[in-house]
Amino acid sequence: MKESLIVKMIQQIINQLYRYPKSNWKNIKRFGGIVSYRKMLKGKKEMIRASYWLPEIVSHQDGLPIYFLTGKNYLYQTLFCAKSLVNTSQEKFKFILVDDGSFDDQLIERASKQMPGVEIITKDIIRQNVENTLPEEKFPYLHWKRKVYPHIKKLTDVHTLSNNPYKLVLDSDMLFWDEPKEIINWLQNPQGCIHMVDSKESYGYDRKVMQLLSGKKISSLVNVGAIGCKSSIINWQDLERWAKHLEMNYGASYFLEQALSAMIIAEQQQTILDKDDYIVNPLNTITRDLRINKLHHYVDLSKKFYFEKAWKKI
Repeated sequence: MKESLIVKMIQQIINQLYRYPKSNWKNIKRFGGIVSYRKMLKGKKEMIRASYWLPEIVSHQDGLPIYFLTGKNYLYQTLFCAKSLVNTSQEKFKFILVDDGSFDDQLIERASKQMPGVEIITKDIIRQNVENTLPEEKFPYLHWKRKVYPHIKKLTDVHTLSNNPYKLVLDSDMLFWDEPKEIINWLQNPQGCIHMVDSKESYGYDRKVMQLLSGKKISSLVNVGAIGCKSSIINWQDLERWAKHLEMNYGASYFLEQALSAMIIAEQQQTILDKDDYIVNPLNTITRDLRINKLHHYVDLSKKFYFEKAWKKI
């Protein structure tokens, strides 16, 4: 027992003194070095401050429903994404914020003030709802993943809600530049599913393994920055089995939720958003006239442009 504790202590020391700093430095170099990285972080702080002064983003009770999984660390991005959407369209939207577990009274007050009419699904409502639909004794792995992997909540916490049969979930780190007519058309008459196209396949697992496990042909390049489907197509027993099998046999992956989503929507009727209009990781498509694109999803290295320049154009 003592030997085990000593090994753990040594491991923690190695992580703190070597592995974590090495990983952080590698990431800093990817963004152009320490000066460039600090400039990006400065832009992020400016964006956070500016989010408090955005004009009101009205959420209409009879509007087209848009879901965000968000919270204390992401509300500023959610606000900019929602504001960019209403800037591009005369359509009415109903914004539904699903608590990632970090909402408190102060954050609820802020969101309600900046998004009049917004619907906030709090963690207490979610906890009871998830337990009713996915009791822990039947779905122990999904319950464990909710504790250690917040991205899974885009499935478990959103699609167990009963307020709309079809749900379109948007990531917060996105900005709209022109009216997303394809998304609006789908929301007005939802059928099958809708999703973005990734810049590179990012499932974290071999697609052949996913196909064997699900028994379905999996589409390549599914990106869940914007993804919509009918909640009832999700077989939660399958999701429990898939998640456990993938991680037990092939290790944990940051992209698990994206892999599971691709498996869920496999062989469904699909509305695939044009990759040249709805761009994931926009690096070589950044122009002065951003309206040539409809939506940018700022992942990976494109976050530098997002934090330093893009949000300022909203």
